[in-house]
Amino acid sequence: MPTVTANNSSTGPLEIYYETFGFDDAPALLLVNGLGSQLNGWPLEFCQGLVDRGFFVIRFDNRDVGLSSRTPDGVEYTLSDMAADGLAVLDDLGIERAHVAGMSMGGMIVQTMAIEHPERIETFTSIMSTTGEREFGKPTEEAMTALLTPPPTNVNDAIDQDVVHRKIWASPEWYDEELVRAYFEESWARATDNRSDRQYAAVLASGSRGEKLRQVQVPALVIHGDKDTLIDVSGGRRTAEILPHAELLEIEGMGHDIPVQTWQQIISAITVLASENA
Repeated sequence: MPTVTANNSSTGPLEIYYETFGFDDAPALLLVNGLGSQLNGWPLEFCQGLVDRGFFVIRFDNRDVGLSSRTPDGVEYTLSDMAADGLAVLDDLGIERAHVAGMSMGGMIVQTMAIEHPERIETFTSIMSTTGEREFGKPTEEAMTALLTPPPTNVNDAIDQDVVHRKIWASPEWYDEELVRAYFEESWARATDNRSDRQYAAVLASGSRGEKLRQVQVPALVIHGDKDTLIDVSGGRRTAEILPHAELLEIEGMGHDIPVQTWQQIISAITVLASENA
């Protein structure tokens, strides 16, 4: 699968790994991952569901995870740099404008794309994310503690820890430990040197997007679950509230994940947004 060199003035060149699905003459949809997660956070079956709805789907590893480059030690970056990485993928594919969707930190990244590069974005979907305003989207104490706990150095122990932590913020009625364990086993097999701490630092360094989001004219969809303990549903409600052209889809029973039970609802909503703004 291909990589693209993202030449960023503040961090230097980085290789960004990506994969595509579907026909490249279809409307492009770029999927952006959350904190520490790799491109398999968007399951193959989910991607195929979007292809079946007529999209050319692209998923990629953010910098510092998966098969993309690690940022050099001591080099700081922001969500703006991560947004530029995603646009570099589109450039490599010769795509001038695309629909974009991001989950969690990925939602913050696609918000940043819409703020800083609106000419490149047809529509954007922000899933289980927030605006960066600290009074909204607060995690529970248990979820925050789990998020910031470093993984053990032993891979098997790290997988066990990931499974335990995921249950804290996953959709409570739809949590499937077997599927979750398989996901983390695949992730750790792809890469063991992930640096989510650097990504988290980028989120903190980027601050609030609240006032800038008020100026965004790109059509948007905000999706959030009412059982999210990692980013409270108030984060999604606030995002939809301040965006001039946004719809809010609040999914009952959904936590900070996209379980298979929500796929068709999410895929349909993204498809409708794209078709209404073709």
